[in-house]
Amino acid sequence: MARKAVMEKAVSTNLPFAYRHYDAGQLKEVLRKMYLIRRFEEGAEDCYMRGLIHGTMHLSIGQEASAMGICMPLAEDDQITSTHRGHGHCIAKGAEVGKMFAEFFGKTTGYCKGRGGSMHIADVAKGNLGANGIVAGGIPIAVGAALSAKRLKTGKVVVSFFGDGANNEGAFHEALNMASIWKLPVVFVCENNGYGMSTSTDRSTAVRNIADRAAAYAMPGIIVNGNIFSDVAEASHAAVERARAGEGPTLIESKTYRYRGHSKSDRNRYRTKEEIEDWMSNRDPIALFEAELKEFGIIDGEGIEAVREVVRQEIAEAIEFAKASPSPDIRDLQDYVYTELA
Repeated sequence: MARKAVMEKAVSTNLPFAYRHYDAGQLKEVLRKMYLIRRFEEGAEDCYMRGLIHGTMHLSIGQEASAMGICMPLAEDDQITSTHRGHGHCIAKGAEVGKMFAEFFGKTTGYCKGRGGSMHIADVAKGNLGANGIVAGGIPIAVGAALSAKRLKTGKVVVSFFGDGANNEGAFHEALNMASIWKLPVVFVCENNGYGMSTSTDRSTAVRNIADRAAAYAMPGIIVNGNIFSDVAEASHAAVERARAGEGPTLIESKTYRYRGHSKSDRNRYRTKEEIEDWMSNRDPIALFEAELKEFGIIDGEGIEAVREVVRQEIAEAIEFAKASPSPDIRDLQDYVYTELA
């Protein structure tokens, strides 16, 4: 469906934000990338189980709409900071899955030459300043990048992704306070999946909603259903426009859910099977987005299957690329780790 047709339909049917703001091609690309995020993580999980990936990993399966919705309004030179659960953010910001798999495999063709692994991927060329294994570690980095953007008048906006556990760290409060005082072009995005490791937010956080804490720092606090792409994209669009206009930061709380445990070592005994099954069966972000696209005539079942097949092929080729890539030489151990002194 052409953009004009989508817009005309929006006037008569009061479509959600995404269907008024993005054309059919863009919406199909969103679906492709949501599939790409999920299939990448499922592929990574399978490679881990087969011994091709060492260490651990933190999967965001079930949170695809949050990553895509937040990143949709961003330009290529806008920047993000990510978390230990950051594969979706990386792909949403434009990363190549072949280089990501290579990084997981510890190969020299990876984004960090195999030195970073799952938790520390950075793609500075696409504005991804890096994932961070420290809880709340990326938040002050994002504030620093936003201060740089403001001082240099680059027009860039910075998005800081973090989890619900980070909202109880001192860095969260210090960073929000500083960003508000200086009206920095930064958007704080809390992906609240209900659990910080094995502890629920009901047991760890005094306020009912993490977005309620925005009031203490004189910025908007927005709560969205993180499994509805259009809702997330609408909140992100408004926050990015506010930041770009020099009006300061916004805190978005994206309420979502992770299907897997905290990490591969998590035996997942703190959640019931019924809770997980409810989210997977009734609130899956990809299934919900597919249903909307069908309802509004953007794509049909055949088109969806075509998207799935393209993604399956891309993931298979990416894994083969990673397998065939060279491993680092022990003689190069310190390369790309330390800064060269002039």
